[in-house]
Amino acid sequence: MAAQGNNWKLEDAKARFSELVRIANSSGPQHVTVRGKGRAVVMSVKDYERLKNASKRQPLVQFMEGLGLDGLVIERDKDRGRDIDF
Repeated sequence: MAAQGNNWKLEDAKARFSELVRIANSSGPQHVTVRGKGRAVVMSVKDYERLKNASKRQPLVQFMEGLGLDGLVIERDKDRGRDIDF
């Protein structure tokens, strides 16, 4: 039986593991089910590394401070409102 979309029954995933890995690399994560319930996901190393590195993100303030924009001057004209005709 063929996989439907990106869902694979465990027995199909085991029997066609090479194809499962190839599709995960070319088309994105593949879900493996057991008795209709999700139990595992097969994904490319690229997707895995991206997710793994996502946890290493810095808080916004640290990120902004690390941009090296200390010498940047941002000025704005004072807003005097708008003229209203009576």
